[in-house]
Amino acid sequence: MEHIFHLKENGTTVKTEILAGLTTFMTMAYIIALNPNLLTGFQTGTPLWNGVFLATCIASAIGTVCMAFLANKPFVMAPGMGLNSFFAVVAGNVAAMLNTDYTSAFQAVLCIILVEGIVFLLLSVFNIRDKIVHAIPLGVRLGIGPAIGLMLMNIGVGSNVGVYAEGNGYTDPFYVMRDFFGAMTPSVIKDHMGAEYSTMVLTVITMFVGLFVIILLAKKGVKAAVLVGMLASSVIYWAGEAIFLHVNPFASLQGASFVPPFHDMAATTLFKFDFTDFFRIGWFTAITLVITFCMIDMFDTIGTLVGTASRAGMTDKDGNMPNMKEALTSDAIGTVAGACCGTSTVTTFVESASGVEAGGRTGLTALTTAVMFLACIFIAPIAAIIPAAATSSALIYVGILMLQGLKNVDFNDLDQIVPVFIMLIAMPISGSIGHGIGLAMISYTIIKVFSGKAKDVSVLTYVIAALFIVKFFAVV
Repeated sequence: MEHIFHLKENGTTVKTEILAGLTTFMTMAYIIALNPNLLTGFQTGTPLWNGVFLATCIASAIGTVCMAFLANKPFVMAPGMGLNSFFAVVAGNVAAMLNTDYTSAFQAVLCIILVEGIVFLLLSVFNIRDKIVHAIPLGVRLGIGPAIGLMLMNIGVGSNVGVYAEGNGYTDPFYVMRDFFGAMTPSVIKDHMGAEYSTMVLTVITMFVGLFVIILLAKKGVKAAVLVGMLASSVIYWAGEAIFLHVNPFASLQGASFVPPFHDMAATTLFKFDFTDFFRIGWFTAITLVITFCMIDMFDTIGTLVGTASRAGMTDKDGNMPNMKEALTSDAIGTVAGACCGTSTVTTFVESASGVEAGGRTGLTALTTAVMFLACIFIAPIAAIIPAAATSSALIYVGILMLQGLKNVDFNDLDQIVPVFIMLIAMPISGSIGHGIGLAMISYTIIKVFSGKAKDVSVLTYVIAALFIVKFFAVV
């Protein structure tokens, strides 16, 4: 282990790395069920759902193993949130455009992901993606971590803990911060939600108990604070379900199948590239979609790597992370593997920050998480019972810590703080790391140009800003 991952050099141990890997996995285990739900329209149990489920586990493991051994970094990969929803929308539009079934359209869109992955692999191998990282101004790079922190907190108190209730016909979820704490009085939200109000109360209590358990353990120097806090909050939630809601928290395990449906994957997603329908989409549309996927994925990945590495002290004085090329190459391999297995773009997950905060500093953290993803091929029903409220505790805590990076931003320099504060708002609201960086790059460039400092902006920075302007306003 020492020879492969250089644990002593990075100030860590095998125990710490394994605990960090488990922590990361628990914060992102939701993806193994949510990704196939989003990509198949919640057609649980169908051959396509089963195929995407296995593709999610396998592709995540492949990309993460590459990150472990090529870059020796504690970052984990999985099908990116936002990108999977966009994939599903595109697949639905392609099905309507070509008057075909969703599975065929799905296989046509997989071709787009394959092309994107190959493009990224070439850009990474030839250091072009690395140059793009360096083209991001230092001030913007310093602000990426805090912006991601706000995004994590927003996810933690928002979309991660939505409760579907009878009050709106179980169509749109009620959220903790917006609906529970935003209500005039408890009776108002109770009347609006109906019977599921008790579930919301249990969710809120669980989330905050878990958060404060993590904080108290962290103050005592417990490295496994995040993992222990998540386990504690899970137990509280399960007990609450059984005692107060009279629900068996482990009911989903009864009759659950632990046999991987490889035959469904082979029939629906594994190397199922429908190039015939892909070419029927039209060249302009296909190229536009490839570029769109590329831009979102590229800056989501760059933002996650730079922001998380900065928080962990893995960057130099200029904000650059060692082995960035290898990390980006691993990400590109993950995307190609995802396309071949049958899922949307595989990218570096922001939840990797939870493992880093638990002490993860090397590829052993990533390898541990990769093993857990592979194990989920057989134990997915067990991983699926981890309550969302428990993962929210970790997301909020890590988000708070990442905000500390703001102290490195020069608040006296408008060239820095304007782009940074735009990112701080844009990332949590848009839900996209890439879009937040894009808006920051545009604002940075405009400020420099109109304040007479156009020569301070590199050519590549101009290109990136221009591409984002085109993406936001011209790509249809």
